[in-house]
Amino acid sequence: MYLLAQNRYDVVIDELMADPTPQIGLPNAEWLELKNTTAAPINLQNWRIGDATSQSGPLPNFILQPDSFLIICTGSAVAALSVFGTTISVTSFPSFDNDGDQLFLKAANGRTIHTVNYTSGWYQNELKKDGGWTLEMIDSKSPCAGSANWKAGISITGGTPGKKNSIDAINNDVIAPQLKRAYTTDSTTIVLVYDEPVDSLSGANLANYSIDGGITLITASTLAPLFNQVQLKTNNPLRENTVYTITASNVKDCKNNTIGFANKARVGLPVDAAVGEWVINEILFNPVSNAFDFVEFYNNSNRIFDASRLFIANRNSSGVISSIKGLSATPYYIFPGDHIVETEDADNLARQYLVRNPDNVLILSSPPPFSDDAGTVVALNFQGTVVDEVAYKDDWHFKLIDNSEGVSLERIDPAGISQDKSNWHSAASTAGYGTPSYKNSQYRLLHSIQAKIEISPKIFSPDNDGRDDIATIQYEVTEPGYIANITIFDAAGRPIRNLVRNGTLGLKGYWNWDGLDDRGNKLPVGTYILFTEIFNLQGKIEKFKNTVVLARLLK
Repeated sequence: MYLLAQNRYDVVIDELMADPTPQIGLPNAEWLELKNTTAAPINLQNWRIGDATSQSGPLPNFILQPDSFLIICTGSAVAALSVFGTTISVTSFPSFDNDGDQLFLKAANGRTIHTVNYTSGWYQNELKKDGGWTLEMIDSKSPCAGSANWKAGISITGGTPGKKNSIDAINNDVIAPQLKRAYTTDSTTIVLVYDEPVDSLSGANLANYSIDGGITLITASTLAPLFNQVQLKTNNPLRENTVYTITASNVKDCKNNTIGFANKARVGLPVDAAVGEWVINEILFNPVSNAFDFVEFYNNSNRIFDASRLFIANRNSSGVISSIKGLSATPYYIFPGDHIVETEDADNLARQYLVRNPDNVLILSSPPPFSDDAGTVVALNFQGTVVDEVAYKDDWHFKLIDNSEGVSLERIDPAGISQDKSNWHSAASTAGYGTPSYKNSQYRLLHSIQAKIEISPKIFSPDNDGRDDIATIQYEVTEPGYIANITIFDAAGRPIRNLVRNGTLGLKGYWNWDGLDDRGNKLPVGTYILFTEIFNLQGKIEKFKNTVVLARLLK
């Protein structure tokens, strides 16, 4: 007697060939393998497979025996794959994406039995992810463990179609699901995203959720086909420019691992970013060998943005915006004060730098390239509006850094001018020369001043350790149209740096001094005098003298 109606995970996709070239030892064809994880035969008649964009025709009448395997492919590949095990074909066999795809297996009644949302990172092997090797499930009894239960096969042929996987082992899933983030589809609908599939019943139990802000939840439902999302409905619309906190408890995965303590996620209603609200905050354009560029952005507003509606680009040699890439293919909310990083390889980034908030790293396949000596980073919103832009040069780095390879440029003041060279500085050596996903080592939010000229800090040490590396000269004038000159003198009264020459002033602004003289040489410890002269074309002149102590230790 065979089964007709099945439960989730009775049959699983336990191996797949997404990229068959270059060939290692298997046919040049895409295929997947099914395994019956139960103790009863299962009839696969009218079952279907599919991916994120397509669905196959129905499977023929076929009885899959307990603990046995079935290879599924296109009709043209059946002869070549039948050598390795039982093989059947389906019409409209989906084309698998090399870098990642969402595969599903549905029973005849339309119920989703198993999904695999793989990425190229699941291979856990830089060589094998380039093609010719299969992805294999480690333990078919832990089907909802996700990437932790998959990696590249180790068979010398490149895979094990029709038989037990080469990496088959016990891989008990003992980790409870985690609530990763949330987003809205309208003002009364919230979708929670977990890091793995959850049990449908516990995911849909309304008693497992709560929200602040005077909002009441009225329904909950677990969403197919991945079952890692839960949709919640609210009694009243969410308010704009408000951040809410969702709490989840007692939610289980398919192995009955239960959230033992409250998981929280923020949510709200996103808007499109405007100029000055979404800023380029840190740029690594000259990585060390075998590493990758990264760009960090900062939400400099009190509003919520959606990374799926934000884009990064560069400018080509003609100055035209090009290589536009979306930051996320799915909704990913960015809250006020968040630092968001884009890079090609998150694991590589974590090996190079301290990444304090790994969930804030977005992986982009083939992101815009940025030259090692000069280039332009462009940030755009969903309307295609340029909301920030930085045309950087390698000479923006701290002059005493012998080798800027692997050293990021950090924005000093998020509210400062993006294209102002003095608003950028090399990341501190004590911060590992980069601070992706958190506050910059050279960060300084300029405060409002009462005096017309003020220097902060009064004592600075330009040694690139991230602590008071630069002296900031802030100014405030009462009317527009002023021009400034700043000359720096040593304690003996000798001019050592012409910091500003005929600089046009706004009503408020600032300059930075890095402790170097006009030739880019470091200066000795001591007291320095900054002589500032501001004047306008109507003949008004004001002069100021300020002192600052350079406390760098000579080496």
